[in-house]
Amino acid sequence: MGQCGITSSKTVLVFLNLIFWFVIILLLVFVTEVVVVVLGYIYRAKVEEEVNHSITKVYDAYNGTNPDAASRAIDYVQRQLHCCGIHDYTDWKTTSWFKETKNNSVPLSCCKASVSNCTGSLTHPTDLYGEGCEALVVKKLQEIMMYVIWAALGFAAIQLLGMLCACIVLCRRSRDPAYELLITGGTYA
Repeated sequence: MGQCGITSSKTVLVFLNLIFWFVIILLLVFVTEVVVVVLGYIYRAKVEEEVNHSITKVYDAYNGTNPDAASRAIDYVQRQLHCCGIHDYTDWKTTSWFKETKNNSVPLSCCKASVSNCTGSLTHPTDLYGEGCEALVVKKLQEIMMYVIWAALGFAAIQLLGMLCACIVLCRRSRDPAYELLITGGTYA
């Protein structure tokens, strides 16, 4: 019977030690998440600058062929977001693709879905999407960043609750005399 008491006391101490390290690890993960959320919120304004730089490079690389990754990306974005060009459809006039084709038109992905016989000609601007893609891409990316930030905050709140519960268990067990080792004269009582 005494052996069971000693064993259970050691088990409780091991359990309390495990809870302590669990709280420490949760605290480190929690702090990391908070830092990521704060940095994400601070740097979300830089998204516009990075998108502007990247989208300009991709538009310059556009060649109108389907296998080309830049061309597929631009066509996909313009169709999905219902936009044309960087700021508007006139941005295509400055691209090398526009100068090489010499047909005074923009890619067919700029055509409104409701217009059936659109050729992308700049002589019919009402057939084209009027809004540029940059603002819409920035808006979408910032929207996604906010979802990530809210999800991280939700997980952080759950972890904070877990740490709180573990600390409560740790504090109650460490103060409870039923779980203390009784040492008298160097031997276990």
